[in-house]
Amino acid sequence: MRPHALRSDRHWDGSPRHLARRRGLQIAPTSPSRLLRAGQTGRCRHCGNRIDWYPRHDDRPIALHPAEVATADTPAPCRWHIGGGIAHPHDDGSAWCRIPHAALCPRQPPRSHTGSTRLTSVRRELAVHSRRLLDTGAFTPQPHTHTPAAAPDDAGGSTRPVVRILLVSYLGHSPLEDIRCVAQTRQRRRCTHPLLASHHPAGRWRLLPSGPGQGQLTLPDTTMAVYDLSHLPYTDQLRWRAQRCPTHAIGTAPDLALAGWQVFDPLLHAAHIHTHLPPPSALSRDKDRR
Repeated sequence: MRPHALRSDRHWDGSPRHLARRRGLQIAPTSPSRLLRAGQTGRCRHCGNRIDWYPRHDDRPIALHPAEVATADTPAPCRWHIGGGIAHPHDDGSAWCRIPHAALCPRQPPRSHTGSTRLTSVRRELAVHSRRLLDTGAFTPQPHTHTPAAAPDDAGGSTRPVVRILLVSYLGHSPLEDIRCVAQTRQRRRCTHPLLASHHPAGRWRLLPSGPGQGQLTLPDTTMAVYDLSHLPYTDQLRWRAQRCPTHAIGTAPDLALAGWQVFDPLLHAAHIHTHLPPPSALSRDKDRR
């Protein structure tokens, strides 16, 4: 009996000796969203089930159920569809749609318009999976307690600054020094460079009126400390709004995270209104970056 000859491109168990080179993910330059799907999944902090984060048409993130649901079983207010990486709050005429996780979360009170048989079954499946995660200790839910907002600090010690970009006020998710670039590097990791570049034009701290939000009544005239970027060129303001460092301001690198800006609302974000400019140490750091 003649034994089979061992191939040089295979190991003794038949597995390939040389693995194929991994191809990097790419996004079309004309895509409305620069966000990669890799790394944009998460877990609901209340029930522990998987959720998919998508940017909405107004640049705000929304958590959607990862699986598609039949449009016939989904009420019209809960129908969403994905187009070009953007979540739109209506169906696209197909037989399937996406649904917000909040409408199915077992830790949230059920809504009256989500009482279809199919959605009730999906909600029950998520409840069973959430119970299994609790029993095994793989998940600890966060309580539904409302934490009062911190009192405003007139000394300028805000951890979330108000930044004026393209004549629109945004609330940052962290101090200016800690806001990082959201672009993907060649090592397929998130860029560690901050938005505040030492050799790049920076903004100015100014006292500007808070102003009412869209659809709100006129509020008392209150001035607040704002990191104003209105004097910067248009391209630099676009870089700030896209939350990209000067290295990734121009290029085809996709995003690995959503930009952390929120449109500033004087009623919802009243705890972050500061009536005095930051201390001189912070102002001197800004001058050094100009």
